Amino acid sequence: MEFEVKSPILGFENVSRMKLEKIDDIFMRLDNVSGDLPSFTLVNPFALREYSFEIPTAIQVLLDIDEQKSKNILIANIMVVYKEIKDSTINFIAPLIFNFDNQTMAQVVLDIMKYPEYNISEPISKFLKEK
Repeated sequence: MEFEVKSPILGFENVSRMKLEKIDDIFMRLDNVSGDLPSFTLVNPFALREYSFEIPTAIQVLLDIDEQKSKNILIANIMVVYKEIKDSTINFIAPLIFNFDNQTMAQVVLDIMKYPEYNISEPISKFLKEK
């Protein structure tokens, strides 16, 4: 599904449309509709850890999110993929928010003072269970 980028992904301010594809229950792919870059691997943070934050009012307005009515919201985090999956890292401090009701998305940068439990580069191995 394609989404209009209402608040830019850091470092990619000129990207206006992104395509989201589900890989499985944990991983997704996010690609620039009008070019090769950027292309991101996303992760469902709720499959890995407890994860909650308050969506800033400005983002709620941009994405037309009404907490009483909006049920089709997806939160995902950008993952930097390495050859060994255990070495890959996740950015929990700057989640992406998708509103499926109106096909809009935005990135939020959380205040690290308010959410000290989240970091910009946390190893996925910290959340994977050993087999």
